[in-house]
This record gives sequence, structure tokens and C-alpha cells, in this order.
Amino acid sequence: MGEVVCCNFVGDVGTGFEPLPDEPVLDSLFEQYGRVIVQSMITSFGLDFLIADRHGGDVDTIYNVRKIGSDEKMTYKNTSNQTAYDNRGVYDSHTYHSHSGYKEKNAEISSAKKDGKLIDEYTGEKIRGNEKSDLDHIISAKEIHEDRGRVLSGLRGEDLANSSENLSPTNPHTNRTKKALSMKEFLEKYGDEYTDEQKKAMLAKDSYARKEYEAKINRAYYTSKQFRNDTLKAAGQVGARMGLRQALGLVFTELWFAVQDEFEYLKNSNSFNLENFLTAVGRGIKTGLANAKEKYRELFSKFLEGSVAGVLSSLTTTLCNIFFTTAKNIVRIIRQSWASITEAAKILFINPDNYLLGERLRAVAKILATGASVVAGTLVAEALGNTGLKALPAGLGEIVTSFCGAFVSGILSCTFLYYLDRSEIINKLVKWLDNLPSVEKELLYYKRQVEIFERYAAQLMEIDLERFKKETAVFNGLVGKLSSAKSAQQLNLILIQEMKNMGITMSWEKTHDSFDSFMQDKSAVLRFS
Repeated sequence: MGEVVCCNFVGDVGTGFEPLPDEPVLDSLFEQYGRVIVQSMITSFGLDFLIADRHGGDVDTIYNVRKIGSDEKMTYKNTSNQTAYDNRGVYDSHTYHSHSGYKEKNAEISSAKKDGKLIDEYTGEKIRGNEKSDLDHIISAKEIHEDRGRVLSGLRGEDLANSSENLSPTNPHTNRTKKALSMKEFLEKYGDEYTDEQKKAMLAKDSYARKEYEAKINRAYYTSKQFRNDTLKAAGQVGARMGLRQALGLVFTELWFAVQDEFEYLKNSNSFNLENFLTAVGRGIKTGLANAKEKYRELFSKFLEGSVAGVLSSLTTTLCNIFFTTAKNIVRIIRQSWASITEAAKILFINPDNYLLGERLRAVAKILATGASVVAGTLVAEALGNTGLKALPAGLGEIVTSFCGAFVSGILSCTFLYYLDRSEIINKLVKWLDNLPSVEKELLYYKRQVEIFERYAAQLMEIDLERFKKETAVFNGLVGKLSSAKSAQQLNLILIQEMKNMGITMSWEKTHDSFDSFMQDKSAVLRFS
């Protein structure tokens, strides 16, 4: 089973996989992809409790706090926001109707009525100078006062309720019938009193007022220091926990396979007893911890990758909750998606293992496929939980749903990884992409040449220069002497003398008078030492 030294080991799984004819295919697959699947299961299902996903994310949003009460799972994420709402005070109609904005608007419509220019903005009818008129809060003052979203923004209800776009002159009957009802509720009860055109105009006024109202509180809250701090705090916490989860996943994976190896050894030793079993477990844990310690760089890389994915998933979750509520399973899917995307982006853009284009894209596909398998397992676990299985006693429901989710993820991971490794179409595509001319391919060639040069330079650094100089001087002197020889006999004498000077033993001297007689002796053996 191949393993990439960097934080990603998905990219190289499958190298050289050829199951034996009599070997079960599933055993071969699990042995080949076991490390990928085990670590995926440990992090995604075994260590997910470290993240503590919450319904609606980790940051209060206007959309979510308005669902508190109607959604039993929804709560405030920041207790100070709960305290602010609890301390909003009791609605006082007099306070709202004595606001300066309300008084100014009243004076304005009184002047218009005297001039014969006042129009009922709900019915479109003219209000004469001798007729009574009222000033209605389009969004009722009580609704604004009780709005959790408004309290979250920190804006005063009196100011919002009495803004010019929320005040509309109308007849007393409409105003006093509407009271604190929303326009939709009012028309559902009393719509028969108005024409279709009037109802359309009333809904348009309500829509415009609410649009302006929402814009004000959204702008106030989402640009506030509190929202920024809560978002950054949540992102930091999720990032740290996600990083810890990924690093611990690697540690527990090493423990798992080390203990597994010990069990395999114990099984083959035919000497099983409780003492040997416990000793094997202890030895496996010790070996696994040692293996994890040796991979400190990979551990740090895993932590860093997980932290980045955690921060991005938290920010994404918060953004989603501005527009809709994310359930726990949606949060998990977002987190797993970012974990896969982060790891894939590292392979795609940084390429720490120097893959060619085809192999790099295959590695990215494996990472995304494994992530998709975990997402599918999460959805299966959630679907089974909704059937009532979670209600099983003694925590069995949680165990069953988690097991089923992990099982689905494991099967899908095996299938995807095997296909990406063994598909003839995929392999042809990878080979074609690898052979494409590219600057990167040239850079990879020179990178490899640099590595060879570095190894050669390291070997040169080990050479004893002084000894090398002396040996070189000896050989230079020998070359000079050999060049000065006038005959073969003189050349022979020079060689014999230099061999003696170098301490080279001539094996024939102890048994024969000359080299010629030695060579003529069929029983003699020439040895070099």
C-alpha cells in the first residue's frame, strides 16, 4: 500500500495492486485502501464529536434568531444576545407615538390636508380638509419592538418604527382596524373591504417598508464589531478543533495499524492467552505512537490543513445562516467538503509530491471522491436517524446510524478508489495528460536533476581532500615515470617497484621466480589483494 510522505496519502494508493487469483477481492481492496478508509472513518465518524456541530451554526444571525420559539432546536449562540433580548423592555405605545419622527410626519400630513393635497396611501382616495386622518405604522410598532432581529442589530425600535418609509397617512377606520396586525394578516381578515387595486397598493407599501427596514438592521448588525468578533471567534474555534481532529485521526490510524500488525503476529504465533493479548495491544500502541511521532511533519501538515478547512467551513456556515438555517448534517457536509477541497487544492496548486499533470488530477479526483463518500455516509446516517432508529435504548440508535454511515462511506471509497486506479479509460487519460509537453514537465526534469546533483555533492563533501591530493600526487608521479621508460624491461621494473611502494602483494613471489614461470604453472592461482 503506497503512502505519500506529505499530508496526503490518497493520491498514491493503488500503486502496483495485483490481487492473487485465490485471494478474496474485498480483502485485497481493504488491504490496498485500508489506511485511507480507516483514517476517513476515524476523523469523520469517530472524532466528529470534537467539532460539536450546532443547529444553525455557531454565530447568531438575524434569520436564525427570528426562528427561536418556532424552531425548537434553535437557540442563541451568544448568551449576551439572549440577555439583550430579555432586557428589551415592555412595549409602550405612548413612547413610540411620541417620537419626534412621528410628530414631524403628523405635522406634514396636517399641512397637506389643509392644502387639499393629502392622499390616503393605502386606498388612493383623497382626504379632505374636514375629514379625519390617521398616521399608520406600516410595520406595526409592536412588531418592531418584539423583533429579535431588530434587537440583535442594536437599533432603537422607536427610530425604526417612525422612519418616513414606515409611516403612511390613511383613514381612521383602516388604521384602527389594522392595529398591530401585519399587512398580510390584516388583508386576510378584512381584505373584502378593499378593491384588488387597493390591496395591491397596500401590499406594495408593506413590501417597500419591510425592504428598507431589513436593509437597516442587516447593515447595522452584519457590519458591527460584535458580529465580526463572534464570526472570527467561531472560525478560530472550529479551525483549531478541525485541525486537532485531523491530527488525531492520523495518530489513531497509526495506532490501529500497529495494533493490527501485533494481532496478526499473535494469530500466527499459536500462543494466544490473555497476557499475550494485552502485551500485544500495549506493544502495538507504543509502536503506533512512535510511528506517529516520526511523522511529526505530516501531523503538523494535517493540523494546518484541518485548521484551514475548519475556518473556511465555519465562515461558509455563517454565510449560509444569514439566508437559511443549516441543520447539523448540512454543517458536517460543508465541513467535509472544505476538508476535501483544501487537500485537493494543495495537490493541484502546490503539488508537493511533484506529480505530472495526469497523476496530479487523479490524486485530486481520489481526494474529492473520498470526501464525497463521507458526505454520502453522513446523509445515510441522517436519513436512518429520521426513521426513528435513534430512539433505540442504551445509545444503540446512535451506534447503528453511525455504523451504517461509516459502512456506506467505506464501500463507496473502495469503489471510487479502485475505479480511478484500475479503469482503462482513466489510465489512458492520465498517461495522455502526463505526456503533454509543458513547462511544468521541464521543471520537474530539472528538479530531479537538482536532486541527483545534491546527492552527488553530498558524496563529494565526504571525500578526504588531503588524502585525495596525496593519492593524486602519487599517480601523477607514476605517470611521469612510466612516460620516461625507454624499453619494456624498464617499464616492467618501474611497475614492480611502484607496486611494492604501494604495498601491493605479488602472489607469485613466494612460490615462483618470475611471473612467467607462475603463469606456466597450471596449478597456480593468481590472486589480487
